[in-house]
Amino acid sequence: MSSLSNTIQAVFNEPGCAKNQNKSEAEKKKGCTKQLQPGGAAGGCAFDGAKIALQPFTDVAHLVHGPIACEGNSWDNRGAKSSGSNIWRTGFTTDINETDVVFGGEKRLFKSIKEIIEKYDPPAIFVYQTCVPAMIGDDIDAVCKAAKEKFGKPVIPINSPGFVGPKNLGNKLAGEAILEHVIGTEEPEYTTPYDINIIGEYNLSGELWQVKPLLDELGIRILACISGDGKYKDVASSHRAKAAMMVCSKAMINVARKMEERYDIPFFEGSFYGIEDSSDSLREIARMLIEKGADPELMDRTEAIIAREEKKAWDAIAKFKPRFKGKKVLLITGGVKSWSVVAALQEAGLELVGTSVKKSTKEDKERIKELMGQDAHMIDDMTPREMYKMLKDAKADIMLSGGRSQFIALKANMPWLDINQERHHAYMGYVGMVKLVEEIDKALYNPIWEQVRKPAPWEDPAKSWQAKAIADMEAEAAALAADPVAAEKARRAKKICNCKSVDLGTIEDAIAAHGLTTVDGVREHTHASGGCGACAVRIEDIFEAVAAMPAGAVDAIVDPVAAEAARRAKKVCNCMSVDVGTIEDAIRAQGLTSVAEVKTHTKASGGCGNCAERVDDILSSVNGGSAPDALVAAE
Repeated sequence: MSSLSNTIQAVFNEPGCAKNQNKSEAEKKKGCTKQLQPGGAAGGCAFDGAKIALQPFTDVAHLVHGPIACEGNSWDNRGAKSSGSNIWRTGFTTDINETDVVFGGEKRLFKSIKEIIEKYDPPAIFVYQTCVPAMIGDDIDAVCKAAKEKFGKPVIPINSPGFVGPKNLGNKLAGEAILEHVIGTEEPEYTTPYDINIIGEYNLSGELWQVKPLLDELGIRILACISGDGKYKDVASSHRAKAAMMVCSKAMINVARKMEERYDIPFFEGSFYGIEDSSDSLREIARMLIEKGADPELMDRTEAIIAREEKKAWDAIAKFKPRFKGKKVLLITGGVKSWSVVAALQEAGLELVGTSVKKSTKEDKERIKELMGQDAHMIDDMTPREMYKMLKDAKADIMLSGGRSQFIALKANMPWLDINQERHHAYMGYVGMVKLVEEIDKALYNPIWEQVRKPAPWEDPAKSWQAKAIADMEAEAAALAADPVAAEKARRAKKICNCKSVDLGTIEDAIAAHGLTTVDGVREHTHASGGCGACAVRIEDIFEAVAAMPAGAVDAIVDPVAAEAARRAKKVCNCMSVDVGTIEDAIRAQGLTSVAEVKTHTKASGGCGNCAERVDDILSSVNGGSAPDALVAAE
């Protein structure tokens, strides 16, 4: 695990990461250090992220070393497409059992590699490490090395067990694996001044194929796509490309930067979503290739193709603009799509009432402001109830999101369109823009909506569950509006870090009390951002909000009432969700003197039992007649 820990630290120190670029030199040296906390991350795990990043390599056998559930949960969970081999859609797993846990699973892994080579003969095998074999000490690097020497095939270890961190970390660990073991290991049959790599593109629903014909017409060759419709030999020889386009920087920035550093391949971040973004990306590809030695007339041919394709696209969507007049869209996605799809929707004449930025970087947010204005409604973490109310109040006419949010739109009897990886339509390039507009039009004007919005003959609309839900939300909003103290309490109670259950008030208090200026400082004092790390951007936003407060306002945050409320609300037992106040009240009311008695009356320490020491500290402080000066929060 030491080499894995070193790799993770290197990933956290990634100079190409925008977050690191904004740090001081001292902070850069510290990197994004944080403990590896098994089970501490909410959302997809590192193994899942690695599998997502590499699964679209279509001619490679992807072997998961672990229990069968790991392969079952990660298999075919993206709508990527292949122009050739389909072995990537075959699920391979060592399916380790209790015996392997006791005696080790390395022999089973070697036999599995041998069987795949004998039956399928792929050009390479990717072996994914998962939690159980990592914890029992299976050395997949040694097994892969032995198999490669024995069978004469590249067998690539992907060291990204789930417990090391979140999905995004897994994306980057997958990139590190191909940088170390794949890229630069073979030579292309020939090279041209027009060879490019496309990095962080997964060919969802065949999107890459909507752009490739334009590049082919220009004589630009995609030497390798990492990883959509990728072929092992192409990626192995991708170090001979002249330029690269980065599509999803959050996932693969380390690959693009290290290829520039090692092989002098310049890259830029671009998008093929929308008409103008597609044109800008084609121009940038041409410009970079010309700088690397391509004929300058490439730019003239690029502009000619752009003019032709833009005209065709604008002509195709012109008939939809009158139908879209006044129509409003709620976009719930993240990352690069939080701004790239915004541009496409605006080009179609639709109005954006909000776009999700839950997985977006600061640069993504700046691009959104450029497109939607400085007052853009950027939704950090909208609850299902808030989404429902926005749709039901007709503040949006359609929601574009991933599959997990579709039921909110359907409950509100509002159109919904899948914009994430599970979709069945490709929306990239000029042709994709037209397809996106067509699908939105179909969803908006589907006659089913008129029917489902009609109440059933036996139903009283005023007494429906929908009406009750809206009434409850309105009553709650009215109560908060009438009670500033309750409104402030609700604001402070908003969860910022779901992994560690840390709210806004706790973070504000820590910033004010300790003069914190970095996410690392907040993590040290509150544990926020100690799990998946996705809340780091939200914490930075809190810093900005606190900095914008008038003089004296920061000190006002820490008042005795609020401080005491925050102290009592601090979680002691995460398993049973029991806070300090509940335990203290039970001790005083019942005269409790032992952890066992506290467990009986509050259920604290009734799960994993790790909080028993913290409960004992509270017993000592309450029975001793003083509150604890510093209580360690539940880990």
